[in-house]
Amino acid sequence: MDKEIWIRADKPDEKEKRKELVLSALESGIGKAIVRPGDEDFASLGKVELHVNNDGELDGGYEIVALRTPEDQDRAMAMAGKRNGVILDSSDWTVIPLENLIAKFRNSGTKVLACAGDTEQAKLYMQTLEKGVDGIVVSTNDPNKIRAFADVISSTDDVELHELEILDLRNIEMGDRVCVDTISMMVPGEGMLIGSQASCLFLVQSESEDNGYVAARPFRVNAGAVHAYVLGPEGRTRYLGELKSGDPVVLVDRSGKTRISSVGRCKIEQRPLVLMTATDGERTYSTILQNAETVRIVGPTGSISVSALKKGDKVLARLESGGRHFGMKIDETIREI
Repeated sequence: MDKEIWIRADKPDEKEKRKELVLSALESGIGKAIVRPGDEDFASLGKVELHVNNDGELDGGYEIVALRTPEDQDRAMAMAGKRNGVILDSSDWTVIPLENLIAKFRNSGTKVLACAGDTEQAKLYMQTLEKGVDGIVVSTNDPNKIRAFADVISSTDDVELHELEILDLRNIEMGDRVCVDTISMMVPGEGMLIGSQASCLFLVQSESEDNGYVAARPFRVNAGAVHAYVLGPEGRTRYLGELKSGDPVVLVDRSGKTRISSVGRCKIEQRPLVLMTATDGERTYSTILQNAETVRIVGPTGSISVSALKKGDKVLARLESGGRHFGMKIDETIREI
């Protein structure tokens, strides 16, 4: 999910406790904090963007609105298009319908964030009216609970994987292939969704298994040729050849469970390639991979090296209808062959 996550570090009366919240947030990957006047020295704790709370007015054109009555809701709605962002804080969202606020701020140019005291609230706010809020502001005085919020934000929707049957593997000429080194360690059965058509992305496993030739590289996916699609957050696709350090990618395991990671680096090198084709019984799909023993495709019960893959083998892939425009899914008839 491409959502912002902040921490409210302005609530405890003791400065040391406020400092502890900011430190815990930084250790959990949260880089924005609401602080009190006089807490500006927290900037020395790490790379953190501080927003000083002056009676609800925050640095950077943001404002906190405490929602207790319908009149508070009206005041918040009047800020749409007039602030960089509005942070909504309520102890009872059954009184103030969040749907109304999200609908009002949508396309207004003003971000809407909601304070959440627990992860269940955070999940609800991110899913309301499908799009949800633009971000979550963690509102807890317990530093030990902050990590759980960061995990919720970094998660993404699971995907449905289908079994496909291999039709053919054919050596083709040398070409540019991409190795994607991520900032995460993966396990056998986990990798990235890659394909020559957006309608079919194959689960290419990370180099998480020793093979007797080279040591395992659990952070790496030898993903395939530069033209291929790779699945990113919110269901968007990118070309492998355009990925760069810091870009988010989706890691997927055999069950379809996903998580977000970031690219550490990409290596594009000329290597011998192989064209792999497979079918779901109705259509034929393909992708182009490096012809190497270390490249493995995930199947229903294990992974199979490209060098051992043969006609009739079963592999896992994500299927979808429609087409893509600048990486976004569109309801349009597009045939990619």
